[in-house]
Amino acid sequence: MKQEFLTLDGRKVAINGERNLLELARKVGIDIPSFCYHSELSVYGACRLCLVDIEGRGIVASCSTAPQAGMVVRTATAEIREMRKITIELLLADHHQGCTTCGKSAACKLLDLARRLGVDKVRFQPVREPLPLDTSNPSLVRDPNKCILCGDCVRMCDEVQGIGAIDFAHRGSNSAVLPAFGKDLGQVECVFCGQCARVCPTGAIVPKSAVEDVFAELANPRKKVIVQVAPAVRVAVGETFGMAPGTDASGQIVAALRLLGFAQVYDTCFAADLTVLEEAAEFIHRKQAGQNLPQFTSCCPAWVKYTEQYHPALLPNLSSCRSPQAMFGSLAKDWLPGKLGVAREDLVVVSVMPCTAKKFEAQRPELAKDGAADVDHVLTTQELIRMIESAGVDFARLETASFDLPFGFKTGAGVIFGNSGGVSEAVLRHAYEVLTGESLQKMEFHEVRGEEGLRVAELELGGLKLKLAVVHSLANAKRLCRQIEAGECDYDLIEVMACPGGCVGGAGQPVSFTPEVRQRRTAGLYDIDRRMQVHKPLDNPYLARAYQEHLGEVGGHRAHELLHTEYQSRKRLQDEDLSLAVGGKNAVEVAVCVGTSCFLRGSQELLKSLLAHVDRQGLAEQVNIKATFCHERCDRGPTVNVNGLCLEKCTLQQAMAAVEIALKGGVPAGTKGHACSGCGGCH
Repeated sequence: MKQEFLTLDGRKVAINGERNLLELARKVGIDIPSFCYHSELSVYGACRLCLVDIEGRGIVASCSTAPQAGMVVRTATAEIREMRKITIELLLADHHQGCTTCGKSAACKLLDLARRLGVDKVRFQPVREPLPLDTSNPSLVRDPNKCILCGDCVRMCDEVQGIGAIDFAHRGSNSAVLPAFGKDLGQVECVFCGQCARVCPTGAIVPKSAVEDVFAELANPRKKVIVQVAPAVRVAVGETFGMAPGTDASGQIVAALRLLGFAQVYDTCFAADLTVLEEAAEFIHRKQAGQNLPQFTSCCPAWVKYTEQYHPALLPNLSSCRSPQAMFGSLAKDWLPGKLGVAREDLVVVSVMPCTAKKFEAQRPELAKDGAADVDHVLTTQELIRMIESAGVDFARLETASFDLPFGFKTGAGVIFGNSGGVSEAVLRHAYEVLTGESLQKMEFHEVRGEEGLRVAELELGGLKLKLAVVHSLANAKRLCRQIEAGECDYDLIEVMACPGGCVGGAGQPVSFTPEVRQRRTAGLYDIDRRMQVHKPLDNPYLARAYQEHLGEVGGHRAHELLHTEYQSRKRLQDEDLSLAVGGKNAVEVAVCVGTSCFLRGSQELLKSLLAHVDRQGLAEQVNIKATFCHERCDRGPTVNVNGLCLEKCTLQQAMAAVEIALKGGVPAGTKGHACSGCGGCH
């Protein structure tokens, strides 16, 4: 095939399958500015910064223009530079300009482009009134005053994660990016993965900071503050301090944490090894018994919440194992007080994680004892960097230090948990020896490695045939879940991570806008694994000691009590009742579910008919009718709740009869209903 060329800023450039002119320009070292273009998202063309001048065609957006042979393209004419400057000025005029206090100032694209384009003044006046900060989400903070309407967060949430918790609302000058129904971000179906914050070019969405809370704990003389560091953190922290992405900075991290005042510095990889033993034992039992297969991993809290919200029928398939973070917190709070000579209530457990969803996970009531959380505070990698900088620590010049024992010793299996496919590979290393009775010589299972959103591997261990799937990004998980529910595929074990590439691509990691950085972090973790002497959790002597001294046998009663948990079906939208007929003080309460499943079964027509009936009968003051979005009975709709009684597969006649009985002070009888389960969907 004949090679095709175009002319770019006077240079002859070959076309090699690039999707657009922006990609081609960046490939040859010309960084055309852009807000809304990401290689992992669809082309949107909203920001109009990536303009180029094509001879004979005029000025076009380079992100949405395919390269063609013979094109003559100029990327930085005087006219284009002026247009870009005006665009930046307009954005700055309508943007909160507290850059010195913004959590994303060091990685803000708007600030960077204003500097690059020479914008030294803003000639336009702001036209919007300041809006309140949204701090309702346990993992994220949303500042609508910093939003530039690039749509990156919207497309990430919809296209890559398949959630759609935020979207564009209103039109014209009133356009805004908002959660559903204008609610706060903590009240909608957000799974706290934070990928919206990762791609946001400004500080409109950022991880919620726990830095000041942790500094306060460190300053309290009554508290003994310990910290665990997740696998993916060690290959990302160094980026901020001049190290190449993927560099193992474990030694400097430990030294820095000690300087900050942490009493003990432990490695979450130890808890990852622990997870392998428990999860593999659970999987082997299920496989041999043929029960609750496929088994899904449960290390990713965003994936767990996604399952609770969207696929509650698959909850029995989730591993009951807590995540490594949660296992560490539980074991530390139960075992370390005696070893460290401190009361349980005075032991503070801090986590350093690449993930924003871990902040939510730490607050789950299932992961607490007597109301006290097992993990007290979660810092992202970004927050750890901020603490190091705040303390004036010269990170790059620190002498390396080692993690504290016993929870500082780990194997390579625990380290690779930070990559997509790492959990599966770690489980396979252990399951091989359990099932075959042989010592594993070849440690690497390349079948589960790679960057594809869905990878499938079929292996045979000890005569047992296994079919595994590895998934990252929740939109891929959604497609797989639907196939499983439809009976279209069969797997034994499925690993799911919400973030692209796994934890290395978590929203708490240092901000980067290129997939190459994530790939180098991934390579860094595999390199650490190769350089370690121990690669299998069974060979971790401190893990064996933990079972001997404290946990009993793998999968036993004590281990289950401390290391496992249960999950629950969750409503998809909080506090979202639409009052359609507002009765008096003692009115009968009626809630009709209009969620997707019930809607398809006729709930909207039922709601209209019920409203008309109440109006015809003159009962408007006696009946309060609301539209709600979840009674958690999606397969039995349409559902109607009348004074606490949930009517399934409800007809208009049944609903009217139930209302009539409730108006007389009675409880409806003879209907296909059940007492309210307390799910909260109708409140």
